[in-house]
Amino acid sequence: MDTAPQGATPRDQDPHVTPARYITGDIPGIGGHIKERAEDFLVDELPLYQPMGEGEHIYMLIEKRGMSTFDMLREVAKHFGVSRSAVSYAGLKDKHAITRQVVSVHVPGKRPEDFPMLQHDRIAVMWTDLHTNKLRPGHLAGNRFSIRIRGVAPTSVVSAKRVLDTLEREGVPNRFGEQRFGHLENNHLIGRAIVLMEHEQALDLLLGPNAAHPEAQPESRIAYHHGDYDTALDFMPPYLRTEIYALRRLRKRGSPSKIINGLDHTTARYYLSALQSAVFNAVLDARVVDGTWNRVVAGDLAMLENRAVFAVDEATAGEPDTIERNRKHEIGPSGPMFGPKMTDAAGAVRDLEYRALDRLGMSAADFSAYDAKHSGMVSGSRRPLRVSLGSPDIEGGMDEHGPFVRVAFDLPRGSFATTVLREIIKPPADRPSLTASADLDDD
Repeated sequence: MDTAPQGATPRDQDPHVTPARYITGDIPGIGGHIKERAEDFLVDELPLYQPMGEGEHIYMLIEKRGMSTFDMLREVAKHFGVSRSAVSYAGLKDKHAITRQVVSVHVPGKRPEDFPMLQHDRIAVMWTDLHTNKLRPGHLAGNRFSIRIRGVAPTSVVSAKRVLDTLEREGVPNRFGEQRFGHLENNHLIGRAIVLMEHEQALDLLLGPNAAHPEAQPESRIAYHHGDYDTALDFMPPYLRTEIYALRRLRKRGSPSKIINGLDHTTARYYLSALQSAVFNAVLDARVVDGTWNRVVAGDLAMLENRAVFAVDEATAGEPDTIERNRKHEIGPSGPMFGPKMTDAAGAVRDLEYRALDRLGMSAADFSAYDAKHSGMVSGSRRPLRVSLGSPDIEGGMDEHGPFVRVAFDLPRGSFATTVLREIIKPPADRPSLTASADLDDD
């Protein structure tokens, strides 16, 4: 199935954030919205390990409010007088929320008491310690979410609980949420253009008018379309740093190739990850529709809790032990995060995965060609199609802001709470956003 011609027009540009079919489709949605205010969306990182109390890296538990992870990391680097690369994190956290996460700062020979207190109106340091190793993305067990859904009757808690009970039993489709695809919902298409080395197209997607979101910076984007980069810069909000960077380079007559290749690795990897995420979501949608998203079948690469995989043939798929382990969530099917180092599934499962890539107008060879020029930027891996929902809790109530339903649950690292919330809320097709303001300019 690796036959898509390079640069073929995508037949499927949808990031598949809204599921093709709800797992809990027999339970009515309760409606409502989230993120009306930061305190309605709380996220606590569940640590993979505790710092040792010695070493070259200061570990801090940071609470941030209404701030992206990347903005918070820049503030931390500035406070400690180190480069941004000396500050690391285990996972990205939502911008429009109150979140608590651990970060590490490499300061050889220094201790926390050698630095003044970090003071910022949207950042608070909960504790500090020392550790021997740098914190790295993925070094967390998961996240605990506590979320208030507004605009609902407290009695709808009954339907919401039925949804949580089902997801606890069956598992949660491990879909990538809105945050991964940006406020224009096209980060994956920018990633596609980067991999195909269609650099002018990448800039058009980043800076040009967007038919699906005509309200997004219209003056700036129309000016860019007409080649007026000065005006485009004047109207582009300063918090959109990548857009500002690109417009400044264009104003200095920089070429599209140099501008895109000049993106810092963190930003470039984010667009590439969005590309992989959109294909994964498309595969997940297909597996939900055919009923195999939460059970291993012949051809699958089954994934263990430690993310190791093993091939499943017809005989293995039908073994009672396989079926029982799958029921207990000890194993489950995996989906593709395309790249040159990704392990392929087999048979009909592989065909399904490559059809999703083909519909995006791409082939596996495109990733290999990009990797040959930009080694290590998009390696490829497998991701579980299903994850377990832990420790669910729910209540209906009323506060000074009105009625709400509060849901709380644990999810493994890399999983999105919005997948659970969509199953509960089931937003209408004409208002697919879960938020009150439809503002999802997150990490």
